[in-house]
Amino acid sequence: MSKEQGCVLKAWEVTVRKTQQAKKRANSIFGTVSVSPQTDDEATTTEENDDETSTSRSSIGELYHAERVLPNGDYYTGQWYDSFPHGHGKYLWTDGCMYIGEWYNGKTMGKGKFGWPSGATYEGEFKSGYMDGIGTYTGPSGDTYRGQWVMNLKHGHGIKSYANGDVYDGEWRRGLQEAQGKYRWRDESYYIGEWKNGMICGKGTFVWTDGSRYDGFWDDGFPSGNGTFKWDDGSFYVGHWSQDPEEMNGTYYPSGTEENLEWDPKEVFNNLSEYKICSGERVPVLPSHKKLSVWNSSKRVEKPRRISVDGRVSVGLDRAFEKMNMWGSESGEGAADIDSTTRRDLDAEIMRLEAEGFIQSLKPSPVPMRLPRAGRKQGETISKGHRNYELMLNLQLGISRHAVGKQAAVVSLDLKHSAFDPKEKVWTRFPPEGTKYTPPHQSSEFKWKDYCPLVFRSLRKLFKVDPADYMLSICGDDALRELSSPGKSGSFFYLTNDDRYMIKTMKKSETKVLLRMLAAYYNHVRAFENTLVIRFYGLHCVKLTGTIQKKVRFVIMGNLFCSEYSVHRRFDLKGSSLGRTTDKPESEINSNTILKDLDLNFIFRLQKAWYQEFIRQVDKDCEFLEQERIMDYSLLVGIHFREASVAGELIPSGARTPIGESEDESAPRLSRADVDHLLSDPTRWASIRLGGNMPARAERTMRRSDCELVGEPTGEYYEVVMIFGIIDILQDYDISKKLEHAYKSIQYDPTSISAVDPRLYSRRFRDFIFKVITEDD
Repeated sequence: MSKEQGCVLKAWEVTVRKTQQAKKRANSIFGTVSVSPQTDDEATTTEENDDETSTSRSSIGELYHAERVLPNGDYYTGQWYDSFPHGHGKYLWTDGCMYIGEWYNGKTMGKGKFGWPSGATYEGEFKSGYMDGIGTYTGPSGDTYRGQWVMNLKHGHGIKSYANGDVYDGEWRRGLQEAQGKYRWRDESYYIGEWKNGMICGKGTFVWTDGSRYDGFWDDGFPSGNGTFKWDDGSFYVGHWSQDPEEMNGTYYPSGTEENLEWDPKEVFNNLSEYKICSGERVPVLPSHKKLSVWNSSKRVEKPRRISVDGRVSVGLDRAFEKMNMWGSESGEGAADIDSTTRRDLDAEIMRLEAEGFIQSLKPSPVPMRLPRAGRKQGETISKGHRNYELMLNLQLGISRHAVGKQAAVVSLDLKHSAFDPKEKVWTRFPPEGTKYTPPHQSSEFKWKDYCPLVFRSLRKLFKVDPADYMLSICGDDALRELSSPGKSGSFFYLTNDDRYMIKTMKKSETKVLLRMLAAYYNHVRAFENTLVIRFYGLHCVKLTGTIQKKVRFVIMGNLFCSEYSVHRRFDLKGSSLGRTTDKPESEINSNTILKDLDLNFIFRLQKAWYQEFIRQVDKDCEFLEQERIMDYSLLVGIHFREASVAGELIPSGARTPIGESEDESAPRLSRADVDHLLSDPTRWASIRLGGNMPARAERTMRRSDCELVGEPTGEYYEVVMIFGIIDILQDYDISKKLEHAYKSIQYDPTSISAVDPRLYSRRFRDFIFKVITEDD
């Protein structure tokens, strides 16, 4: 293709965007070059007798009725548009699954009915292939659910009727009973109250058919905490309930003169053990698992070119050459000619655009995105001879022998004020030869200190951390990994071998901030289960004896990116622009690189229910940090792209992929079905939470200027899994930050710098985050 043709196409693209008249002319040119997809048999039988009809139906933009037997044996009949089912139609898969209803660009969208060969059916609303909206599922054994769905999961209000006669009427979240609900067993006994992760948990009432009832608190399906058991004759028992007999205590109050002295509260637990919550049926194949055998595409070979972090390229005509192929075949034969009238119109447009300066300012379209280069496993293993080998041994000894190993289990999460006293700390001496309480070791003598040990034990219980697993991760045979050399802060970062925990050395000022806000932090994470704030599991200090007398303080945190999904892109987002771009050349950027605000080239879209939960929680977390005078925190975001070709090129959602293209098992690809499998497996639903393993859509953006925080949406979407949380919450607005703000405000726009008042920081942070993470329409 000549340079002139490239300029012609560029001018034409600008004209299409600028005027309605040009769009109509574009339809007249481009509307006659696509060919409707057909099977080989159809092509043979219709080639001689139906050329004219085939040509008329091939026009892009025309909706017509089609009846197809597809190459793999699937059958479709219904409305068709540009290679996809579109409108109302019926699709029958070879395995016996069937869908009848509305389609949009090859995906089930709108109202429809999906049937399984087992006899199970779902009738209701669909969105992008998922059961999403209001719908009814009837299982093969008679289970029925009527209510709200989000991405194949029961989410919202719904009524579940089980095959054995049990009924649940209440709220659901991610496929499990959550919040308020009523469960009625087939013998007419029922529970009404709070639920959590599919279990009776919180405050509620259980009523038996004989008239007796329990009102109080529950945990894991049994009474736990304060509660009252009442008989139908008016007598009752009030006390503290627990499955541990040593913690059980209360008082029996008879209704009259008769006393039931032989009654044992354990009878309630024995009786309740017979009342099981039905798990329901598992759906083996979800509608979004089903792929259609109707897509096709042409291969193209592109020149390698330099791509910036956000996908922009150097100015050139490569994209124009690709688009010019719309006017001819790849081989150059049978090319459609542009008539002389059209060429004269285009020449006139070129002259006008040159005069107005549009052609010089044209920017190329973004090139197809690729999976980033995989980074090596993070960190340097700390082995014997490493400069911090002894420090690692001291840390492991202290945690295994004192912080966790020698501590009693937490009985109650209600802590006294004295537990948060910064003076609440315990020093333990660890000589090399060992003591009555410490083992002999090969390191130098050191002292170990735990800060507020009861508080952090309670936090670990609150975060459901098993003490044995915790010790094994940090103190097992596998060594820790050091992530980086100390930067300006002087902090080291260590990662456990299983990637579950991160250990950071702390400055004294950071330790003071954490201890000052510890009570508020504890109350916040206890009140908001889905908080996005980083999780702290322990705060310790190692004091090396000898002439140096060096103190090393460190905090143990959860690793946000410990996930079964590989993280392809990482972003640290603050909402400021000054210095908020990576300083690495493109050749050094890989999947481990932490990118910043001005490197972000996506807007992430969450399902409505999750987005509403997201904005509520971000507001609560930011209010907490603002009250504690904390600033300079970030939203750390990890992205896993779900769809990629064998060659590593990202596939936009709804893009056409070649028929019969083989999948290389070693390629870096996780398909939509893999994520759907996670969603359909009840044992793995707990891994999907706010900020953890969340399915979403990422819309690609393009910036008009390098200082623009949020780019313009392009309409190009990618299916992703998101992992995110709020980190770096130990920087208060102290005198150093106030001086930094004053100094930088003289040189730069005050709104662009990171060091600002906590109230302003919180507002700016939320405004930015709610622009880049939005609701999926």
